[in-house]
Amino acid sequence: MRSSSLLEDAYGNTFAGKYDSVFCANQGPKHIRLEVFVQAVRRVYASSMREEALLYRAERGVLHKDEQMALLVQRVSGARNGGLFFPHVAGVALSYNPYVWDKEIDPGAGVVRMVFGLGTRAVDRSDDDYTRVVALNAPTKRPEHSFDDVRKHAQRRVDVLDLETNQLASYDFIDVARRCRDLPLAMLASQDEELLRRASETGHDVFPWVLTFDRMLEKTPFASDMREMLQILQEAYGCPVEMEFTLNFLRDGSYRINVLQCRPVSMRIDAAAPPLDRSQLGPGSVVMEARGAVVGQGRRTLIDRVIYVSPGVYGKLGDGQRHEVASVVGQLTRVEGPGRNADAVMLLGPGRWGTSMPSLGVPVPFKAISKVSVLCEIVAMHDLVPEVSLGTHFFNGLIEMEILYVAVFPRGKDSIDLQYFETAPSRLLELLPDAGRFADVIRVIDPVDAAGEPNLHVLADPVEQSFLCYRK
Repeated sequence: MRSSSLLEDAYGNTFAGKYDSVFCANQGPKHIRLEVFVQAVRRVYASSMREEALLYRAERGVLHKDEQMALLVQRVSGARNGGLFFPHVAGVALSYNPYVWDKEIDPGAGVVRMVFGLGTRAVDRSDDDYTRVVALNAPTKRPEHSFDDVRKHAQRRVDVLDLETNQLASYDFIDVARRCRDLPLAMLASQDEELLRRASETGHDVFPWVLTFDRMLEKTPFASDMREMLQILQEAYGCPVEMEFTLNFLRDGSYRINVLQCRPVSMRIDAAAPPLDRSQLGPGSVVMEARGAVVGQGRRTLIDRVIYVSPGVYGKLGDGQRHEVASVVGQLTRVEGPGRNADAVMLLGPGRWGTSMPSLGVPVPFKAISKVSVLCEIVAMHDLVPEVSLGTHFFNGLIEMEILYVAVFPRGKDSIDLQYFETAPSRLLELLPDAGRFADVIRVIDPVDAAGEPNLHVLADPVEQSFLCYRK
């Protein structure tokens, strides 16, 4: 059971994940099934009044507009497997791909974010797991460079309807695969040759499968089918679309794709926000501007806090000191933000964030910076020009956590007002009194205007590959 409200299904605001969808396993006596159904009705209606939904409507200027809620009762696409019910593949498809990490990827071909099992793990952000992201014009291309990385970023949990417990449940992939003997496992997963080799040496029984969807992408026309479907829908809607889908393999080896939902989506910026008039920005208003290497969903937002690592100072430090800087940055990302949204934090520094090599950037673990909203890598560090990650270093994490990534090339076509970040008042010692010896390399800026209101804006457009950070 899912919501279908006036504002939710209108153009301009996606409302993705703001209202509840409820799965009913529909097992047991009729009076029990009816009670579960009625509770689902109440839950979906009530979700229109929860804080997250109200704040979303307020931020987009539609809080006081008429918001009538209708409900859609939909058959769950899938099949019974060993007492569980789920589709073989499910996910979200976008007709425009905002996750361009390689020059061979065509953004206009679209992208799929898919999982094994119910699509809840692809639709709702999952902090503890990963999805497979497929560029539809290059479906076999991956941001990972080794099978070790593929294994690390593979899906491990599966959402299913458990027909025995009569509820939505989440189980380990290994447990589901062993419980469901009729799965087309070779289509969905790849064998881990290294694990098999070790098992043969030790004599241990192992489960060698890793969810990659490689054979499905290589041996079936799935990618071309999805491209064609998305193109038809985009032409009908007159704008980019987001589609939820399932795929089920049939006994003869063919498959069937079901479209569960389609909605218009603004890939540029929030369509409800007024366009920016550059002529209204005075001299010195633009703090940072980049064209290219913008990875993630477009957005317009206010930044409550900037954590800045000075490229010039950081480049002169030894490796040990750079590791200490990384530790301090990790502590700062856990400090509660100052404004309306504690997560509106921009991280700005030289080279690769999250690298294991201090010579390439700041070696902070991705987990320590995974709650920021905007991640900026400056292609400059003292007298050398480090390589940036272009998002591939932690691509899956960026997508799961909905982080906007941008690379800034000051010596090229981009610009950055380093003086602004170097001279703005820093709150480092107020937040971490013991971090005094890093005051010249790490700065914590809470950008506000004369009235104390946040006054650092970010405007990112993945379609135009443009990023603008400015003050009004």
